[in-house]
Amino acid sequence: MLSQFTKEGNNTTLAELFAFPKDVYPVGRLDSDSEGLLIITNDKKLNHYLLHPTYKHTRTYLTQVDGAITQEAADQLAKGVSITVEGKAHQTLPAFVELVEAPIEIPDRIPPIRVRKNIPTSWIRLGLVEGKNHQVRKMTAKVGFPTLRLIRIQIEGLSLLGMKPSEVKEMKQSDIFKVLKIVS
Repeated sequence: MLSQFTKEGNNTTLAELFAFPKDVYPVGRLDSDSEGLLIITNDKKLNHYLLHPTYKHTRTYLTQVDGAITQEAADQLAKGVSITVEGKAHQTLPAFVELVEAPIEIPDRIPPIRVRKNIPTSWIRLGLVEGKNHQVRKMTAKVGFPTLRLIRIQIEGLSLLGMKPSEVKEMKQSDIFKVLKIVS
């Protein structure tokens, strides 16, 4: 599913998921190969807080990588690596990185990721306070472990824990501001 309302090719869009009000939009996109938590709103203050780099809110991802990731690679990710953004070198900010076991509560991806019989995969939990285009994929590739599956599981205190794929949860402004640590 594309994280947009406008139809593009044969892809499913947010418009087909739920009868959203006409004036809402997704805040922070997920590319077509990524999964997870997406905030849809018409609140300009919330949009500004989540997208403006000044606020450095934490986004947490579960990332399945190609190969058995090493502690050395995880340490490089945590310190920050140099990636290319819009044709220019960019040093990523320090990140939270944790090697984790394969999550059992995550449903299989449709379509499934590619599987190579002789090469293992591994998982990391990665917390970022910046959001450059394809940043996680570029970071893991930089340290030699390309991303196979990318799931945004949390934005600040807002988590998809307990939610099912394509589930929509409506929240009051005061509640979402509280879990995202926004002072109104």
